[in-house]
Amino acid sequence: MSETTPPTGSALRVLVVEDDPDVLQTTLEMLKLLGHWATGVGSAETARDRYLDGAFDVVMIDVGLPALSGLDLAEALGVRPPVRIIFATGRPPPRELPPGTQWLRKPFGLDALTDALATPASGPTASASRNLR
Repeated sequence: MSETTPPTGSALRVLVVEDDPDVLQTTLEMLKLLGHWATGVGSAETARDRYLDGAFDVVMIDVGLPALSGLDLAEALGVRPPVRIIFATGRPPPRELPPGTQWLRKPFGLDALTDALATPASGPTASASRNLR
């Protein structure tokens, strides 16, 4: 499990669930650059435990996790507002997203990540799918 610095001011507390170690590390570094606190885990199982142990504002979930899909993990976590879920994946978004969630298309850069974190999810089809670097 990897962590960045504790939150201050308007910083968000973000749980990143990503099975690719390079993508996980890069995402954590980007979140730190943006002034947020983040912790990263590499599996759905670890994510469940970590989510229950922490207080998070945002959960970023890779859709293509090996044992349990990101969509199934989000449902299993029982995340409720004000905690937001951002699904991060290279896949195109489904026709309908679970209410209150967002879709962030990989690969994403700082601008797209900033937009996704700054834009509250609204309704079943919220999406931040810009591929900026």
